[in-house]
Amino acid sequence: MTSLATPEVPTDSPLHENTGGISLADIARAHNVRFLLATFVDMTGKPCAKLVPVEAANELENGAMGFAGYAAGLMGQKPQDPDLIAIPDPASFTPVPFIKEGLAIVHCDPHVDGKPWPYAPRVVLKNTLARLAGQGMQAKVGAEVEYFLVKKNDDGTLSTADEKDDSPRPCYDARGVTRMYDHLTSISDAMNSLGWGNYANDHEDAAGQFEQNFNYADALTTADRVVSLRYILNILAEQRGMTATFMPKPFTDRTGTGLHFHLSLWAGSEALFPAAGTDDGGRGLGLSGLAYSFIAGILDHAPALQAFLAPTVNSYKRTGATTSSSGATWSPRKASFGGNDRTHMIRVPDNKRMELRSGDGSANPYLAIATAIAAGLDGVEKSLDPGRPSGPGESRPDAHFLPATLLHAVEALRKDPVILASLSGDPAIGSYYADAKEEEFLTWHNQVSDWEIRTYLTSI
Repeated sequence: MTSLATPEVPTDSPLHENTGGISLADIARAHNVRFLLATFVDMTGKPCAKLVPVEAANELENGAMGFAGYAAGLMGQKPQDPDLIAIPDPASFTPVPFIKEGLAIVHCDPHVDGKPWPYAPRVVLKNTLARLAGQGMQAKVGAEVEYFLVKKNDDGTLSTADEKDDSPRPCYDARGVTRMYDHLTSISDAMNSLGWGNYANDHEDAAGQFEQNFNYADALTTADRVVSLRYILNILAEQRGMTATFMPKPFTDRTGTGLHFHLSLWAGSEALFPAAGTDDGGRGLGLSGLAYSFIAGILDHAPALQAFLAPTVNSYKRTGATTSSSGATWSPRKASFGGNDRTHMIRVPDNKRMELRSGDGSANPYLAIATAIAAGLDGVEKSLDPGRPSGPGESRPDAHFLPATLLHAVEALRKDPVILASLSGDPAIGSYYADAKEEEFLTWHNQVSDWEIRTYLTSI
């Protein structure tokens, strides 16, 4: 829930600068790395990897590491299809000695038959960014990573890892942060050792829930960092006997877990969101016409976007909640925008950025960012106008309601040709994703739940 501060001139980690033709093996040895986790994610966000010794780093760079794509997960492949070849991006090299001495992550772009695989989420985002670059723009993105620290009980239920963390309103609680000091500082130290610029670590709105923030960067770097941070959080929490979960709604009566993105457009070092001078058409947010059109595009495509921003059955237990033990859900119900007001889908805390608040912890960062940018770019290309910003707790009468379930989001995606075609420019990829998410919904729907037994067993 921390508000992401935006410096005037963004700076990225040295580990994400151009490597100048230096081989991956040389980069690894310079950091005393013995093994590489050659990593990519499937369309659900599951990290897939092979552990590659540094002696085989050249083979990895030369395309010798194959994955059976169908086995890896939702990747647009069948068992008979050729291997996905993981081609590493040396600029994403991330040493993680705080997990295992001599280990590093390197993010990879899956290829098939020598070409980037268009279903691969990192490739999807790179294709969207290339389209944006074709119009002379770049996207900067910040991400707020929220998560719960839990333990699984013998009866299968969940409880907070910190048994004393049981307040109905624990947000920003100094005692809860202090009890989790060792965990939180280990994550902070890890981020800062990588040059990510961790600037805040806080207890979130629900018992057992935390958020740890880092500086924004270019869109691809931020997406890579979200994937890396989830992995780091999972492993370091496990080492302390806890589970870090990004499940949107692990507890019925508590606030759910969001993944909020702060988006801005740039032309080189020039920020494109601030209005020229002080005139923003009388709307009071200090934004340029381009920024308002970008916002309008996201609002216009909001129902379909939720298939990527809130991509699980459990997501809609969060967005559908009307209250929580703290008294608020912090989850928007309609596609509205306003100023520094967290009840809206789009919050505008200052004139340099917008915060997209309808995403949750299960979102694949590559797909979520790619589709949000595609929606915003559609608004820019069509010069859409979002109207006047809504006041606190208000929304325009014609604002879209966000989907009530994953199935509703899938239906919205299928009806939205812009978002359906936003994955590498191919609507067939969007349809493939929609079909998989519909199957996920129906698989859940076909399970008989405890609620059904309690409600219907003797109701007639």
